[in-house]
Amino acid sequence: MNLSGCSREKDVVEMLACGHWPQACSEELRAHIGTCRSCSDLVLVTSTFQSTRAQSAARPNLPPPGAIWWRAQLRRRNAAVERVGRPILGAQIFALSVYLPLGLGLVVSQARHGLQWLSWFERLAQPQTASLHLETLWPSGLFDSSWSLMVLIPAIATLALLSGVVLFLVSEKQ
Repeated sequence: MNLSGCSREKDVVEMLACGHWPQACSEELRAHIGTCRSCSDLVLVTSTFQSTRAQSAARPNLPPPGAIWWRAQLRRRNAAVERVGRPILGAQIFALSVYLPLGLGLVVSQARHGLQWLSWFERLAQPQTASLHLETLWPSGLFDSSWSLMVLIPAIATLALLSGVVLFLVSEKQ
């Protein structure tokens, strides 16, 4: 066993570190490595480590199985929430599209001839009525309007109930 090493070992280490072995190596150094046991062992061990390192770098680096399972569960839950949320979003859009025009129509109708809101605002805006009286705000024609609230409120409630039933039946088929 030779502990001192070879005089050409430094050249061999430099060739291996730069990645020049065996393509860019001189014939003289190749012949030396073939005859010197220390240099041939150095080439064998270093090339084995380099090839193992290249193989491990080429392999995909997978996360731990627990993290993969957790992500799959999270995706499954998010998909379930999205599936449940679709009919709810549809119901909200439907309700908005039905009740917004209905509410605007009610406000316009009541402002024109039902509760006489416009006349209240005109009376409040007049400078001679500086004091605010409660009877000026009370609707005098609550039940004598052409659109009686006794008929309008149950009609709106019936429409809301029927739209909820229709949306439930549509979401059941999906």
